[in-house]
Amino acid sequence: MTMPISPLHNAPRSGRRSPTVRNAHLQQAAAALCVALAAAVPVQGTQGPPADQPSELKSLTIEQLMDIDVTSVSRRSEPVSGAAAAITVITGEDVRRSGANNLPDALRITAGLEVAQSNGNTWAISSRGFNTTTANKLLVLIDGRSIYTPLFSGVFWDVQDVMLEDIDRIEIIRGPGATLWGANAVNGVINILTKSARDTQGRLATAGGGTEERGFGSFRQGGKMGEGTAYRAYGKYSYRDSLALANGDSARDPLRRGQAGFRLDREDSGHGGFTFQGDAANLLGRWTHTYASNAGSDLQIYYDYTHRQIPRWFEEHRHTLDVDYQHRQPVGARQDLVWGAGYRVTHDQVGNSPGVAFLPDSVTENLFSAFAQDEIALPSHLRLTVGSKFEHNRWTGFEVQPSVRFAWVPDDRRTLWAAISRAVRTPTRFDEDIVIYTSGVPILEGSSGFKSEALLAYELGYRVQPRTGLVIALAAFYNAYDDLRSYEPAAPPAVFPYHFANKLKGETWGLEGRVSWQAASWWRLHAEYAYFDKDLSFDPGSYDPTAGNLEGNDPRNRAVLRSQMDLPRRFEFDGTLRYVSRLPAPVVPAYTELDLRLGWQASDRLELSLVGQNLLHARHPEFGPPTPLREEVQRGAYGKVTWRF
Repeated sequence: MTMPISPLHNAPRSGRRSPTVRNAHLQQAAAALCVALAAAVPVQGTQGPPADQPSELKSLTIEQLMDIDVTSVSRRSEPVSGAAAAITVITGEDVRRSGANNLPDALRITAGLEVAQSNGNTWAISSRGFNTTTANKLLVLIDGRSIYTPLFSGVFWDVQDVMLEDIDRIEIIRGPGATLWGANAVNGVINILTKSARDTQGRLATAGGGTEERGFGSFRQGGKMGEGTAYRAYGKYSYRDSLALANGDSARDPLRRGQAGFRLDREDSGHGGFTFQGDAANLLGRWTHTYASNAGSDLQIYYDYTHRQIPRWFEEHRHTLDVDYQHRQPVGARQDLVWGAGYRVTHDQVGNSPGVAFLPDSVTENLFSAFAQDEIALPSHLRLTVGSKFEHNRWTGFEVQPSVRFAWVPDDRRTLWAAISRAVRTPTRFDEDIVIYTSGVPILEGSSGFKSEALLAYELGYRVQPRTGLVIALAAFYNAYDDLRSYEPAAPPAVFPYHFANKLKGETWGLEGRVSWQAASWWRLHAEYAYFDKDLSFDPGSYDPTAGNLEGNDPRNRAVLRSQMDLPRRFEFDGTLRYVSRLPAPVVPAYTELDLRLGWQASDRLELSLVGQNLLHARHPEFGPPTPLREEVQRGAYGKVTWRF
């Protein structure tokens, strides 16, 4: 039995155009702000090399990389080396030297994530399994703003068009993060953090093009407005060629994107500050205040408007308002308490079609949340962290997502940690309200009684620096899932319409390893490997014909080897070798690919680079059923010029 494919990404190729997110008024305002700031505000303090020049970034040693402060594990600043979680940090320098020209390609450089391109504007990205083009167990944030859509709890990756030169770091947590970040942070959290406006002073322009990346360019203006206030504004555009079909024809699905945005940061005499930023059709404000004794408060408010149209399938308008408050308070000498509360309201209006409908066509959802987490220092270099998230949603009511973590940190070179966590994936409009038709007959319907999918996760990890210039990180996990989504037929003798139910359960387990080695002062190597396996089974009384295959198509083995070389005369030579084993259902063959980058720092202000992507094969598939119309990623090359002035 072949089940209907989700329309959320896959539209008919005939006449298909790339989905877009747009708001004419906000985009025009952002573009106007770019021009106004560039023209009206003098650039101060930009004499000499710009603040974000590559030479300042690449000087970090392996030890310094392990001391980078991260915030995604505990919602407070702590070094990577001591974090009680399976965490990977991709720095802005890693992104630059990878040769990636979009976010999904930047995420490929770690084996901790499954990244596969399905067509010219659709990616499947997940952590620890259940990967589909509508993957719904991974929470993604950009500067604290959640970018998953309540339509299906996934991410439309084609419209996440961050200016890569502005990325400070990408924090990737493998494993549940729901205790702090809430529902849908089931298998992982990706937190994309951009640089402060203070670190992007001066002007930056990029331009390039090639065989697949047909043409792209960006401009950024950074400056100061009075004492303690810095700003930046940017605009960018890119045109990426279509993928190829398995039969050799063009898929005719190029991706064209344009975006403008801004950011303003103000410091308040060392006691906190204020950030105001916007991209495309969102606005975010964040206030921070630091009290005595390391106590502090953060208040964040953002508004987001999206408009997505897939011709002949559906059209969605969505407004989201989110308020989040957190407070950190040390308690005595051995406890560090973080607590907070939040509220999110989202309203949508869906334009239905003869093939797909969301009924009702308009819904307002309210989400109330609170969390608390306490880190307790115990004797013998032990740390205990306990906490929970409490949420109330319109679909299932009250949800509790607790976590307990232990860490043994005898010195700054070793960390042994373990964790037990619960997380849920709450229902969405797709689970409850969708109806898919064929010739006017419904063949798939949502279920008003759909329950939250639940995870109980067990994790163990070890991080060690056996000698200078060498870091090893290991992690193992076992996950038990209940109430996963199943596809149940109508009562006999009828077959259609199918409807969603919670009659699938399963277990997943795996191992993950990473080695970072400073082989020489001019050569750095990173090697990663991930093993994953799963076993799904149906509850008694289920008649789901899919064998659970629609809940993800995951490789058993993934590996990445990255090399970064600083050569004489300011040349850089970087490579990323990637291996992904066979996907089981539908079958996608295993593949190995190589990306290479040759860069030249012609001066402190001018950088030239030549990038080759997917060099080992003319083309290869990464996702989708084996048909003549399956789309395949092609070999490509492009050149890029970056000018800081």
